[in-house]
Formats: sequence, structure tokens, C-alpha cells
Amino acid sequence: MTTTRVETLSLTDGRELRVTIAEPDSAVRGGLVVLHEARGITTGVRTLVSSLADEGWLAIAPHLYDEDRVHGDDIRDRVSKLSGDRLLADTDVAFVWLGQRGVGADRMGVVGFDIGGTVAMVVAASRTIGAAVTVQGPGILEPLSDGLPALVDVAADLSCPWLGIYRDDDSEEVSKLRDAVISSETASDVIRFDVSSDEAWARALNWVDAHLR
Repeated sequence: MTTTRVETLSLTDGRELRVTIAEPDSAVRGGLVVLHEARGITTGVRTLVSSLADEGWLAIAPHLYDEDRVHGDDIRDRVSKLSGDRLLADTDVAFVWLGQRGVGADRMGVVGFDIGGTVAMVVAASRTIGAAVTVQGPGILEPLSDGLPALVDVAADLSCPWLGIYRDDDSEEVSKLRDAVISSETASDVIRFDVSSDEAWARALNWVDAHLR
């Protein structure tokens, strides 16, 4: 498995952004920005970044919190303070990093899990990239924070091919999200699986592979 490393990148607003990175040993197929779950940069996130590099993707995961990991009641506090502008600035830095390594915008994608899945859809409605995947992103009808929109409110603005993967038990909200994305002018799909299933993950990889060319 490819080894990950942590780098610190400078932002235009004076902040510094920590990122976890993994680079493939072979030819680079494209670049993927990985957006982490509510708990932060977990072992699972690092494993995913490494696995994507093994598949030929240049993978970079911005640390969306000031700390790498949060626990217990701190999770809700961090999520409630998420700022859309700051999150877009963080992902923009990751896209710039990919571009500096020769990855064109049409070969850049974003994959997000949990709150990262929410952010991935916001990015897909705000930036011109190759593809986006949301896995179990909350905040469909009600915003996660005052600084983020509800996903149904940005669905019509999708500017790149977007795939949403949700559990079957979220059927009512997910159905409303599916109806909302129909009005977008780009390819989109919403599928319902057990999000831990191999088939769901295969669909996510197939989506980015099909659109990042």
C-alpha cells in the first residue's frame, strides 16, 4: 500500500492548511481531493487516500478542521461552525496543488464522506472540475451549519458530473435530492446501497474513472 505523508500548504488568507497526500508509483490517471468525515482525518481516511494512489490517482485530503481528529461532543461543535467560503478555499488549494503537478481541471475530482460528502456536492455546484462523488452526505433538506447551504438548494447548480451514494433508510430525503438534481444541466445519479458495500464503492470508482479523462 502506498505511503501517505502530511504537508502544510499556505493559503491566500494567511492560514496554513495541512493535507494528507499519497502519490502513485505509476502513471497518474488524474487527481482526487478526498474530503473527510465528521471525525476528521481518521485511519480510514488515510487508508482510502493510500488506496486511491494504488489505483493510479494522485490523492490529497485537506484537513478541514484546525486539529486532525475530534471526538465526542466536539464533533457537533466543529460541524456547526463549518464555513462554506473557508471550505471552498481549502479545496481550491488542493486543486491548485494538483494543477501544479500537471493534472488538468478535467482530470480533477472530489470524493467526500459524511460531512465531506456534503462539501463535495457544494464544490460540485461551485467549481468546474471533472467529477464529484458524495457518500452519505447529510444536510439534504436542512443545512449542516449557518455557513453551508442545504444540498437540495444547490442541486440545480451542479457544474460537473455528480454521483450521490446513500443508504436505503434515508429514502424520503434522498428522493427529494434525486428530484432536485434532475434540474441540473450535467450528468448526475443517486444510488441507494449499504455504504460499506463493495458494489457501492465500485460504483464510485467507476464514476470518477468514466468522467476524469
